[in-house]
Parts: sequence; structure tokens; C-alpha cells
Amino acid sequence: QLQLVESGGGLVQPGGSLRLSCAASGFTLDYHAIGWFRQAPGKEREGVLCISSSGGSTNYADSVKGRFTISRDNAKNTVYLQMNSLKPEDTAVYYCAADLGYGSSCPAPIIYEYAYWGQGTQVTVSS
Repeated sequence: QLQLVESGGGLVQPGGSLRLSCAASGFTLDYHAIGWFRQAPGKEREGVLCISSSGGSTNYADSVKGRFTISRDNAKNTVYLQMNSLKPEDTAVYYCAADLGYGSSCPAPIIYEYAYWGQGTQVTVSS
């Protein structure tokens, strides 16, 4: 069974940091682009960052530039989202997703470009 599981969410104060993990089971992430998306209450799901199978990153959201970074550890079959200088507007459920694989770059930040999704992890930024 192909599965993505996010972890690392929680409650953090403004200015704080969190690292989210996206672990895969049932398949290897090596050949897949992995994207992080988020969805705040009452808003549409938006792309945040993506990392291609070759390790190049694509920023989907201008609002996280300079604060969020994405990385992958193929040996652990895991992708990470490091979030620094968190703001209340970063509050959302964060999802990781994998494309169908074997592409050379990240797909567009469109939901149907990604084939596999995790269940999401809640990130709340509040004092």
C-alpha cells in the first residue's frame, strides 16, 4: 500500500520553528517530486515548496521565501519541510504529496499534478 505520512506539526509561538517530515511507505521517493501544500480554514489548498527527484527545489509561495526550506533524505525515504520565523498566517494543515515520478523537475502547484497525498499535520502559530 502506497502511503505518505506527515509528522512534526504542533503549536508554536510566532517567530518559532518547526520541522515537518513526510515519510513514505510502500514505495521509494527517489524518483518522485515531493510537494508540500497547506490549507487554512476557509481557504483553498495552496502549494508551498517542492523538491524534484534530483534535489532541486521550487518555491510555490512567495510568502515563505527565505523562511521555509525543503530537503530530502532518500536513505530514510523522507522529505522535510523546515519552517523558520513562523507567522500566525502560516497556520494551516500541511500536506505532502508525491507526483507520479520519473520527471526531471517539479510539477505545477496544482493538486491534480500530484498522485499521492498524506493525511496532513496541523501547524498552529499563536502566542
